[in-house]
Order: sequence, then structure tokens, then C-alpha cells
Amino acid sequence: MFNARGKSLRKRVSLQRKLNAFDLTSLVVGSIIGADIYIAAAIGAKLVGPASLLVWILAGGIAVVISLSFAYCATKWPRVGGPYAYVRELSNPQSAFMVGWALLLAEWFSLAVFPVAFVQYLSALVTINNSLLEAALKGLFIVIVLGTNIIGIKAAGRFNDMLTLVKLSPLLLLIVSGLFFMLSKPTYVASNFAPFVTGTAGGFGQALVLIFWAYAGFELSTLPADEIESPRKTIPKAIIIGMLIVISFYLLTNLVIIGSVDQATLSKSQSPLMDSASEIFSPWSSLSKIAPVIVGVGALVSILGADESGTIGTSRLAFALSLDGLMPKAFSKIHGRFQTPYFSLSVLCLTAFVASTFGSLVQLINASVFLLALVYFSTCIAAIGLRRRTPGESAIGYVIPVVGAGFTVVLMALVGPMQIGVSLLLLLCGLPIYILFSPKKELRDLKGAFFSREAVLRRAYDQGERFLAYPWRRILWLSYRIRHGTKPWVVHEDQQGNRSN
Repeated sequence: MFNARGKSLRKRVSLQRKLNAFDLTSLVVGSIIGADIYIAAAIGAKLVGPASLLVWILAGGIAVVISLSFAYCATKWPRVGGPYAYVRELSNPQSAFMVGWALLLAEWFSLAVFPVAFVQYLSALVTINNSLLEAALKGLFIVIVLGTNIIGIKAAGRFNDMLTLVKLSPLLLLIVSGLFFMLSKPTYVASNFAPFVTGTAGGFGQALVLIFWAYAGFELSTLPADEIESPRKTIPKAIIIGMLIVISFYLLTNLVIIGSVDQATLSKSQSPLMDSASEIFSPWSSLSKIAPVIVGVGALVSILGADESGTIGTSRLAFALSLDGLMPKAFSKIHGRFQTPYFSLSVLCLTAFVASTFGSLVQLINASVFLLALVYFSTCIAAIGLRRRTPGESAIGYVIPVVGAGFTVVLMALVGPMQIGVSLLLLLCGLPIYILFSPKKELRDLKGAFFSREAVLRRAYDQGERFLAYPWRRILWLSYRIRHGTKPWVVHEDQQGNRSN
């Protein structure tokens, strides 16, 4: 919830002590792992076969390199973070706006992915063979997301917390039972890995783009450096360890899917996790029917929850841009009763519905990755510019941002020409918006609403309340209480005196 100046009425977040490497590692993991695994699981296997496991490792490595550039920028601007701010510091307001606009579009494309994925999993549970019915279900999905964000953000968040076990249990069940299945049927599993490489070189490129999307979000883990103990050592260490954990989780999930489902079935599957569960529990007739349903319901709940939390974050960026005059004032309108940016939420949801109706899962992810890569490229270039400004920097320090920039260029080049064209066209739409609404003053409101210390901490905290990050955080907080007697995060009461956590 927000007031007229863009400050949260929902909760204020601060740190009781500086975060160490263990704390920041948990934040890295929580920032990345989400419902994306239900969407991206086995998506590469359809293109290149079991060799997609190597693509998951490569995509994770690319994310590590780019995230280290984010980390370097965060150490130079300890009170302000984000690609928008980095570019503005080194360039000009117009370039910074285009980066912010690209980020907004990338997140918008991601929002459109989830209704498509939701219908795919639902159709695996209930037969849906009518395009009008599919469109209606996507519309219903969007209406639920819009309603919960406008009317009851806090209530929706607590309901999401209660459903954590519903979301987490299917994946744990699949991974544990899948590993036992693979050990008990080594011959069958070996046959599913032959041939190891299928498809073409172009298929590898497409798989890399689609899989990289599952790692997006790592930039949220780069908190202001003065919130972290020994940031120059702690941030890189936490990013590398955290990414190794994420890569391992993704690899285990895909290893079980590929090992349990034959390639012919997997290449046509719209719900690979459900097919894997069905095969794993096939020796038990009753479980083979129940297990896929459990996985399917978990997927539906997770996808809905992910889009719900992603929508409020994306609408907040549009809200912040509007506050400073960079977008129409209507986007910063606040609902009188619910104190939420209802207009920006409505526009984002309506346009996301249109995109989900006309775009496929692959097309939407490709467009999102292209725009994200553009934003990441600007951050890597900003890191290079910062090093040039800083006296005494060694030449070897340029390697990471230069390599990161190269990776982002490769990712953009691998996106399909149609998605590149649509993305560039939408990106160019930002120029007249900037010309019409560009302010003649310093962007104080935008920084306060989206890039201030409090805003960055709040986003980092909120990210840890999602999906797999939630039980992870609760386990860590138990250890914090034992070691330190308190939690590192402090969630204050809102202005109405209600507890937020």
C-alpha cells in the first residue's frame, strides 16, 4: 500500500545488524528460486535433449558474472541501487529512463507468461480444447491477481504464506522420490539419457535464452553495500555460493524429470513435472493418479502466487515513474479506500492479458529476456564506467563487466527476430513518453519511492516471503534466534498501527 508520495503504508523494513555472508547467501537463493521452475523445467530438454543439463549450468554461470557487475555498482552507490540509477549517474536522465522503461517492459512480459503457464498445467488436470475457454481462464487468472493486489495485498500475502507447504511439498516429493526411482531403475534411466544430445546448434541457443529466464531476479540480492559486513569480500562470495545452490536445485529437478520420462513423451509434454510424477509412482496404481494431481495443484498455486507478487512490484515501478512526471499522472493514482495504485495495476494486468492471449510461452519469455539482457548490459557498462572513474583499479577488474556485457549481447542475439522487433518497437514507445512527461527537476521522488535504502531493503525482504524462499527464511531465522537472540530483519508497524509480519 502507498500514500500520495509513494511511501509504503504496508510495512517498513530495516536491518538490526549488518548481514554476513551466510545471510546474504540466503537472500541470493530467495531472490532467484520461485515458480519459474514449474515453467522452465525441462523446457530445454525439448530442444536439445538431456544435454539441457549443461545449458542450466551455463545459464547459471552467465547470471553469476552479470550479478557480480551489479554487486560492484552497489558498492559504489551504497544508498542507491538499480540499473536506472547506475545509468543516470554515468549518462543522462533520458538514457536512464529508457533503461527503466526496458525493465518495466521486461517485467510486464514476465507477468504475461504466468497466465499461459497456468492454463497449460490446468489443461493437464482438466481437458481444455477450446481457445475461447483458454482465453477466459487466462482472463479469470488476471482478475484474481488484480483483485488481490488492489483489495487485499496484506491478506493475500498471509494467505500465500499459509499455502507455502502446498507449493513446496510437490517439488520435494518429486525430487526425493525421483532420486530413489533413478537408483532403482538404472537401465531405464540410462535409456532416457540416450542420445544425450539432440536438436541443432540453434536449439542450444534458444534453450539458453529460455533457461536464463529462470535465473532472473539475482539483481535483487545486491543490497546497499553499507548494509553488509566487508562488502567487497562478502558480496561476491555470497553470490557465487548462492548461485551454486540455485544451480544445484535446478539441476536436481531437471535430472529427475529427464531420468524418469522418455524423450518422446518429454518432447510433447506441456506439464513435465506431472508426467515425471506419474512415471515415478507408476508401480502403485493409486499413487500414479494422485501424485500428478498433487504436483499440478502445487504448480497452479505457485504460478498464481508468483504472478500476484510480481504484479505489485512491476506496478510500483510504473507508479514511481509517474510520481516524478515520467509517465501520465493517472499511473500514480491511489485508491481512496485500499491505498493501492489501482490504475497502474489495472493497466498492467489488462495489457498482460492481451499479451498472454496472443503470445506463446516461448515468445513471451524470449521478449522478456531480450529486454532484461538490455538492462543487464547497461549495468555492466556502468560497472566499466565506474572502474574508469576510480583511481587505482587494476586492469583485471575490467574482465567481469566486459565478459558480462558480452554475455548479454549473445543473449540478445539469440532471441528470435519477431520478439526482437516487438521489443524494440515497445522500447521506442518510451521516447514520446519521455518527451511528453520528462521533468525539469531532480528525480527525488523516484529515488525515494523505488531506489532508496528503505525501498531496496523492502523489496529484498518481500522476495524472501515468496515460494521456496519462505520456508528457507524461517529455518534460517530459527538459527539466528539461537545464535543472536533476534532476527536480522526488523519489520515495523505501518502507519495504521497494524502488524505487518
